[in-house]
Amino acid sequence: MGEKSTTTPTKATPEAATAPAAGTIRRDKPWIFRTYAGHSSARDSNRLYRNNLAKGQTGLSVAFDLPTQTGYDPDHALARGEVGKVGVPIAHLGDMRALFAEIPLERMNTSMTINATAPWLLALYVAAADEQGADRALLSGTTQNDIVKEYLSRGTYVFPPAPSLRLTRDVIAWTYGAMPKWNPMNVCSYHLQEAGATPVQELSFALATAIAILDEVKASGAIPADDFPQAVGRISFFVNAGMRFITEICKMRAFAELWDEICLTRYGVEDERYRRFRYGVQVNSLGLTEQQPENNVYRILIEALAVVLSKNARARAVQLPAWNEALGLPRPFDQQWSLRVQQILAFETDLLEFEDIFDGSSVIGGKVEALKSEARAELARIEEMGGAIAAVESSYMKQALVASNAARLAAIEAGEQVVVGVNRFTESEPSPLAGGADGGILTVPEHVEAEAVAALKAWRDARDEGAVTKAIADLKRAASEGTNIMEPSIAAAKAGVTTGEWGAALREVFGEYRAPTGVGKAARADAEDLAPVRAAVESVSAKLGRRLKFLVGKPGLDGHSNGAEQIAVRARDCGMEVVYEGIRLTPAQIVNAALEEDVHVIGLSILSGSHLALVRDVMERLRAAGIDDIPLVVGGIIPEEDASQLRAMGVAAVYTPKNFQLTDIMTEVVEIVGARAAAAA
Repeated sequence: MGEKSTTTPTKATPEAATAPAAGTIRRDKPWIFRTYAGHSSARDSNRLYRNNLAKGQTGLSVAFDLPTQTGYDPDHALARGEVGKVGVPIAHLGDMRALFAEIPLERMNTSMTINATAPWLLALYVAAADEQGADRALLSGTTQNDIVKEYLSRGTYVFPPAPSLRLTRDVIAWTYGAMPKWNPMNVCSYHLQEAGATPVQELSFALATAIAILDEVKASGAIPADDFPQAVGRISFFVNAGMRFITEICKMRAFAELWDEICLTRYGVEDERYRRFRYGVQVNSLGLTEQQPENNVYRILIEALAVVLSKNARARAVQLPAWNEALGLPRPFDQQWSLRVQQILAFETDLLEFEDIFDGSSVIGGKVEALKSEARAELARIEEMGGAIAAVESSYMKQALVASNAARLAAIEAGEQVVVGVNRFTESEPSPLAGGADGGILTVPEHVEAEAVAALKAWRDARDEGAVTKAIADLKRAASEGTNIMEPSIAAAKAGVTTGEWGAALREVFGEYRAPTGVGKAARADAEDLAPVRAAVESVSAKLGRRLKFLVGKPGLDGHSNGAEQIAVRARDCGMEVVYEGIRLTPAQIVNAALEEDVHVIGLSILSGSHLALVRDVMERLRAAGIDDIPLVVGGIIPEEDASQLRAMGVAAVYTPKNFQLTDIMTEVVEIVGARAAAAA
């Protein structure tokens, strides 16, 4: 997700209290308008980008598919069912070339939502720009390149923390000299809020990440000390804006003021330009509902206002989700609708004509100071642990997010946190927006994967294998010796090396990593409502002759683990024995775990749209292993047509975001196991 800048806090001028006379109004420049987009193939995505730019979009925000994000080619076993689902597959320079065909990169501001493989995707981008004859010094945009939040929330990490930090440092150091207009890192608190972070956790965890990165860069000496302030000035942020409107405004003002404070006091950055809190935003997708999805339009508008109303903390790039993202992939019209919201705010209203309208407010000032005080205290705790990386490795941050998310979900279940159309005002007319033959969403056809695999084979057959072998050897040498990874990566891109080969080379040098799940210590403080389901678990366990055992699995490359974590926590709190090994498991590993652990029920969580292919694979393996009597339940963003297909395969139950009552899900799971046990008796 994206980037760009806000101004630093400034005093309002006396004349700011009233609008200028007619004909003398001086409007601020609007922020960069983006839509987060990419799917199916590079050519399809290029067509979408060019159409969106023609409609008035002013920057690109590239969504990559999960194999690309995690360093696998489309023909890898873990890529099965995932190709082109949540973004565009980019396996080599040919794909990057096609993605930006007829788009002059020298004049484009491009944000790339990429983290573990950020050096590689940036290398491909630079290689494509070189082919266009672009001046690298004029290339502008952002690589997200925030690996810390991947361990905490999004799950597309690859390598252990130390080498991941080194790769982030390499990108920062290389772009500083070669691409001075590029934002090499976008500290991303967006997914922290998606994982349940409170505003204080979002502030402190994101700022702790920025500190860890800047400390690493400074200590390495990769950038001369005299130039370090300019390097600090290229760090940007990517944030989330939720529905607590006033709190979100205050959070953004607190972010700007705390960042200014950290840059000045910790790093001695005296030039105000380099202390500016430069950020982009995607408003909260977590709050979008499958029920009454038309309500999401209002939610998106309110959340967008929270990051553009306050001039002193205004986003300089905004991308809005579409109203139907709780249902599936948005169509071009849906993306256009979200783009129009931004254009109406920027060009039809007068919000760009005034100084900051919140300066001097005791309410806003008080809330900002309270958030800053709590965030400073949390930052101090993280510092005592040894910084953000230590707080990741100890699972402190992850446990905190799982606990916060559990509290949020419990409040929604209890009706204490109102979600219109979900737990209040649920009476509803059918939504005409979700009607029609396409069900109101875009579906990626299954032939996309086969076409990507065939194209990959053709690419490999046509390249110079000697050049590829040399490029990979040079890449591994740079990784082993600690020299900057960027130039060898660009050379590898031009030689025809693939994403999977780049990933495999660095895996060989750095190894792989499995982050803590954070599930072990999270627990419900109050559990009176769980008594009936606990009694049911005890009853069924007695009939089974041992404790009911529930395997929660995340097949494929989908790293959105929040739902799986909360299911695991609630199942354990209900008295079940839970097996949860985290993200990124193959169907074979899940079935093997079911055999070894002798489980009574399997629950699969898949939010990437790859549910049909992955569930089919799991079901076939269960049959081959002779354990297809174990009931299988599935959760995810699953259209009803797909849910029917899953049930036809033998899936016992399908759950989507509308099934927000986790305890009800637990009750049904126990009933399914009990019925299966009775039938087998």
